[in-house]
Amino acid sequence: MRESTLRGLHNFVSAMRESLDAAISPLMMRRRLWFKYDAHQGCCALLIPSLSGTPSLMHQVVEISGVNLTLASQDHSKGEWIGQRDVIKELLACWLVIDEQDIPLSPRIVGSPGIGKTTLAMAASRLRQQELYIYQCTADTRPEDLLVSPVLGDNGHIRYHASQLVTAMIRGGVCILDEGNRMNEKSWASLAPLLDHRRYVESIVAGITIPAHPNFRCAVTMNDDESTFEIPDYILSRLQPTLTLGHPSRQDELAILKYHLPFASDDMLNLTVDFLQQSHELRLDFSARDGINTLRYALKRLAQDPSHPVSQDAVWRDALMKCLGEEAMDLATLAKRRAQSLGGNAVPMGLGDFFFEADDPMHPDADFDDDDFEDDEDDR
Repeated sequence: MRESTLRGLHNFVSAMRESLDAAISPLMMRRRLWFKYDAHQGCCALLIPSLSGTPSLMHQVVEISGVNLTLASQDHSKGEWIGQRDVIKELLACWLVIDEQDIPLSPRIVGSPGIGKTTLAMAASRLRQQELYIYQCTADTRPEDLLVSPVLGDNGHIRYHASQLVTAMIRGGVCILDEGNRMNEKSWASLAPLLDHRRYVESIVAGITIPAHPNFRCAVTMNDDESTFEIPDYILSRLQPTLTLGHPSRQDELAILKYHLPFASDDMLNLTVDFLQQSHELRLDFSARDGINTLRYALKRLAQDPSHPVSQDAVWRDALMKCLGEEAMDLATLAKRRAQSLGGNAVPMGLGDFFFEADDPMHPDADFDDDDFEDDEDDR
C-alpha cells in the first residue's frame, strides 16, 4: 500500500513538472540571461533582457577588477538643435580622433541659463549615434557621487553603483557634466586623470581603477552667472576649448518656439519672439526657455476657458508677469536699472576724485588745453 502511494505521488509530481516546463519554457527562453565580454575593459557584462528578447541595458552589471558595478541608465530624451550650426560643428570637431596617437577634447560650453547648452551637447551625441548620459552637478557633489557610490543591499551586502559618468566611460558613450561650475574643487580633482591623456578614474570607495572606453566623449556646460564655484586652473586647462553659446536670431528663436509648441498660434508666437529679441538687444538674461514657459502657461490659460472674452494679449501679458516677474513688463526700465547697479558707463574713480571736482583745474587727472587757461585770464 505504501509503495503504491509513493509511486502515485511520484507520477503526480512528474506530471506537474512536465506541465510547468511546458508553460514556463517559452518565457524562460525569452528571459534567458545574456553575457557579453568586453575585451577593452576586460570584464564580463550581465544583461537582463526584456520580454521581447532584446537585452536591456537598464540592469547591466559589469565586473572590473573583481568588483561588480551596476551601471546607470542612459538618457533617451528627444532634442533637436535649431540654428547656430557653427557651434555644433565646433563641438563635433572637439570629439574627433584623427590619429592613433590623438585623443578627444573635453570642451566647456558657456552661456546664459536656458540658452540651450545641454540641448547642444545632446544633439551632438545623437549625430554621433552614441549613448547619452547626463550628470547634474551640484554644490554638494562628492567624488563618490561623481564616480562610484556604495549602496547597502540585501543581507547587509554592499553594492556598487556607477554614476552616469562612469557608465559612459565603460559603455563608450557621451557624458554631459551639466552646470559643471556648480561643483566644488574636491570633486573636480577626482576627474583630473580622466580629462588628460591618461583617461581613467580611480574610485577610492570601490578600490578600483576604471579606464575610459576609446569611444568615450565628454563635455561640460557652465552657466554665465555668479552663483557658481571658481574652477581651478589645472582643471580649466583640461576643459578646452571654450565654446560660447549666444542668443539665437529671430528666425531661429521662432523655429525653436514652434518646435516645442507646435500648437501655438502665430500671434502668440510673435508676441513671445518680439519680447525675447528685445531683451537680447538690451542684454538682459531672458532666454528661449523663459519664452517657452511663458507661452506654454498662456496657452494653458486660454484653453482653460475658451469662451472667456479676454484677449490673447492680456493673457500673454499676465503669463509674462507670472513667469518672469513684474520687472519683465518694462524691459527698457529694467535694463537701465541693471546698468546702474553694475556701474553703467561710469569711469572708475581715482584718488584725485575724492578731493577735487571733475572740472577743477587742480585735479591731478584734469586734461585742460592751454586755450582754456588763456580764456580764464582774459575773463579776469
